[in-house]
Amino acid sequence: MTNTLALRLSKILLVLSAALFAALVAMNNLLDYQINFAGVSHVLLMDTVFPDSNITWRAVTTPWLHHLAYWLIIAAELAIAVLGFWGAVELWQARHDAAAFNMQKTKPIVALTLGVLLWFTGFVVIAGEWFLMWQSESWNAQQTAFYFAASFLLILILLAPEDQDE
Repeated sequence: MTNTLALRLSKILLVLSAALFAALVAMNNLLDYQINFAGVSHVLLMDTVFPDSNITWRAVTTPWLHHLAYWLIIAAELAIAVLGFWGAVELWQARHDAAAFNMQKTKPIVALTLGVLLWFTGFVVIAGEWFLMWQSESWNAQQTAFYFAASFLLILILLAPEDQDE
């Protein structure tokens, strides 16, 4: 096995891992809907932030919007999983040719970017800072979301550069 092929296989396996992760998260969110929905709901309600906060006016108190936000999260996770699995299969099929391999990176790049956007923008930025999730002792998932986003970003950084044939 050449170094080039080994690196391509590494990229494929990491994309598969990211897709599997997103699929498992989506599955858990669907199978344990009420438990995980409670976290989204409490963050949006801002009912566990510091009691003297002056910016709880940002809270979203409409229950159907909580469900919509949760379904958008699940939809993003499913999109990441589908695009990641599909893209990994296409990368596998193109693994012996640099030009073909490069052409098949679009789906995995989109999947990995969606992962960064979901867990960094969605959880760290919006939930963490806009809805002050960091103030919640019970529902603070900022650190975990950052780990997820960073993992997706690292895989994206590995995958994105153009591959060359030896």
